[in-house]
Amino acid sequence: MNRGAIILCGGRSARMGRDKATLPIGGETLLQRVAGRLESVIPRDHIVVVAAKHQELPPLAPGIRLAFDQIPGRGPLEGLSTGIAMLPPGIETAFVTGCDAPFLEPAFIQTMFDRLGDFEIAVPVDDSCSYGLAAVYRATVRSRVEQLLAANRFRVRDLFECCETNRVSVHDLRRIDPHLKSLINLNTPDAYQRVLGMI
Repeated sequence: MNRGAIILCGGRSARMGRDKATLPIGGETLLQRVAGRLESVIPRDHIVVVAAKHQELPPLAPGIRLAFDQIPGRGPLEGLSTGIAMLPPGIETAFVTGCDAPFLEPAFIQTMFDRLGDFEIAVPVDDSCSYGLAAVYRATVRSRVEQLLAANRFRVRDLFECCETNRVSVHDLRRIDPHLKSLINLNTPDAYQRVLGMI
């Protein structure tokens, strides 16, 4: 199987006010929950967690790989580059998510892999947003990521402009995830409380 997954958890969590990876949710931490949902689609040893240097993480299942951002403050592109470099040999594509997506659906992940086709990236989009942390990337985009980082361009959407990108309408994704729960992420204490109520 040439598919992998990358979980980015090295962000500052400024709006949440605490590390999102360690938030308790349904008897586990948020990071553990996201990793578990990925495991239903991706072999455990094909999953990479990318954290900030010195970040304390909850225990991860044996086999999951751990990597650390080399340069802080460069956002998701830094984590993407680090994560791709840490994928096992032979992994050609990776689903990339943040650690704060508690309702990732296996069918959603599978569909995004299917939508990659001959493109370099497949990313969900709506009228106002591209969901770069619910997208599939070919490992070969790493060279473009490094070029953007070297130019101090840290926006994920800049990567979409310089790669062959399939922008997948969220309306199409509702067929397999009717309420688009896979795109829910937790950025604030209020959002966290709402999700606890849903669970």
